[in-house]
Amino acid sequence: MPSNTKYIFVTGGVTSSLGKGIIAASLAKLLQARGFTVTIQKLDPYINIDPGTLNPYEHGECYVTDDGAETDLDLGHYERFLNVRTSQANNVTTGRIYQSVIEKERRGDFLGKTVQVIPHITDEIKNRIKLLGKTGQYQFVITEIGGTVGDIESLPYIESVRQLKWELGTDCAVVHLTLLPYLATSGELKTKPTQHSVKLLLEYGVQPDILVCRSEHAINKEIRKKIALFCNVSPDAVIEALDAPTIYEVPLLMEQEKLDEIVLRKLQVTQPSEVHLEKWKNFLNKFHNPVKEVTIGLIGKYVELKESYKSIAEAFIHAGAVNDCRVKLEWIHSEGLTEENVNAQFKNLQGILVAPGFGNRGIEGKIAAIKYAREKNIPFLGICLGMQCAVIEFARHVLGLKDAHSREMNPATSSPVIDLLEAQKNISHMGGTMRLGSYPCKIEEGTLAYKIYGRTEINERHRHRYEFNNEYTKRFIESGMVISGINPAAGLAEIVEIPTHPFFIGVQFHPEYKSTVENPHPLFVSFVNASLSTVR
Repeated sequence: MPSNTKYIFVTGGVTSSLGKGIIAASLAKLLQARGFTVTIQKLDPYINIDPGTLNPYEHGECYVTDDGAETDLDLGHYERFLNVRTSQANNVTTGRIYQSVIEKERRGDFLGKTVQVIPHITDEIKNRIKLLGKTGQYQFVITEIGGTVGDIESLPYIESVRQLKWELGTDCAVVHLTLLPYLATSGELKTKPTQHSVKLLLEYGVQPDILVCRSEHAINKEIRKKIALFCNVSPDAVIEALDAPTIYEVPLLMEQEKLDEIVLRKLQVTQPSEVHLEKWKNFLNKFHNPVKEVTIGLIGKYVELKESYKSIAEAFIHAGAVNDCRVKLEWIHSEGLTEENVNAQFKNLQGILVAPGFGNRGIEGKIAAIKYAREKNIPFLGICLGMQCAVIEFARHVLGLKDAHSREMNPATSSPVIDLLEAQKNISHMGGTMRLGSYPCKIEEGTLAYKIYGRTEINERHRHRYEFNNEYTKRFIESGMVISGINPAAGLAEIVEIPTHPFFIGVQFHPEYKSTVENPHPLFVSFVNASLSTVR
C-alpha cells in the first residue's frame, strides 16, 4: 500500500468528447476493485463559477452533490462507477480559481505583489488538486483536465500538471487520451494526430506516462510500437480503447489492457491483490441478457441533447438490470405535446416520466402528459418540475382550479399551487442560490413512498426554487392526492402520490443523482417494475 497519496492526471488531445471522464472513472473503478481508496476530481476550463446557470443545451446536465455543489456531469459518472459520494472539492472551474485569487488579492494576502498566472493562479490550482489528498482518506486522487491540450483556456492547468510532476516525482502519473482516426479510403489507422497531440503536450513540458488511444479498429503491435517510439512511452503503455456497447464495459476493457497494472507500476506501487469486480460483472450480465422489455416515455424540453438528462437515463439502466429487463426510452419533446395528440404519441408507452427543468417552455405539454397518465392509469414518475406539474394538473382537473399554476410560469395566477420558496424571495444573484444538496424527508407509513423506500426517514438531493404551496394542502388531501413525504424542519412537501392510481408519484428532489451500478435507486426500480406490469 502506498504511504503517500498518488496523483493521476487524465488529459485529452486531438478532439473533445473522447471520454476522459469514462476513462478516469474506469481506472478509478479498477484501483478500487484492488482494494485502494480512490476519488476523482474534474478541472473545468470555463470561467463560469459553476455550471448552475449554464443552458443544458450548452453543457448538458448540471449534477448536484450531497453538499450542494452544482457540478459537471462527469461527477455523475464518478459516483455511478465508484459508489462513493463526491463534494464541492471534486469539481473546480477556472472561474472559481480566479475568484479565489482575486478575493485573496482584495484582502491583501499577497502583500502588494503583482498577481500573475504563474505563480498565483497555478499555485491555487495545485492547492485545489492536492486538497482531497490532504484529507488522508484517499490513496489515489485522479484529476481529469477538461478541454483538450492546446486550448488556451487549459494552459494554466497543464502548467500546474508540469509543476506537480516535477514536485511529486514517482507519486504522479499522466494518462493522455487521444484519437486514432481510421481512413476508409486507405484502410488504415492514422497515428499522426496522436503524435502531434503528444508533441504539443511535450512543448508545455509534460511527458505523458500512458497513452489511451480511442479507435474504431483494433491497434496492432506495429502501430503500438510506432506510437511508443514517437511519443517516448513503452509499447505496453499504449492502451487500446475501442468503442464499447455501453460505458459500463469500459472498466473490463481497460482491465484487459492492463491499464491499472501499468499505472501502479509507473507509480511504484505494489499490487495488493486481484481485481474483484463480481458485482459489476453480474450487473453487466443482467444488462446484456434481459428477459423482458419495457418502453417508458421521458417527457422533457431538452430531449434534443440527451446528456441534459444523463443521470435519469443511467438510473433507468441500473433499474432495468435489477428487473431483468431492457428499458427502452422514448424521448418526447414536451413542447409538441397537446391533449389532442397525446393519445397517438403515448400509445406504445408502459410508463411516463416527466423530467425536471426550469421556465415556461413546454409546460402545457408536460401537464397534458400527466393528465393522460393519471386518467389512463399509466405508471407515472414526476421529478422536481415534473412533480410540480403533477400538482398543477391535479389542481386544474380534479380540484377545479382552472387558473392553477406556478408563480414561476404565471406570477399573476389566482391559484398559485406552486410558489416561490420563502428564502428565495429576496435573491438577486442566480448562481448557487437555489435550494441545493441533500435534505431529510420524513415519509408517512402505509404510503407508496414508504413501500418503495422501506423506511420513514430518507435524504435526497435538491435543486429548485419553487415549492408546493401548503395553503392548498387540505384541498388536495380531500380530493385524493396524498402528501406522503415532508421535510421535517421546513414542512415542505417532498413527495405527492395518488393512492387510487396503480403507480402515481411525484418527488420534489432528484433521485437520479443517487442511483449507482451497485445501488440502483429504489424509486426507479419500483417505477420500472410497475411499468412492466402494464406490458401486454
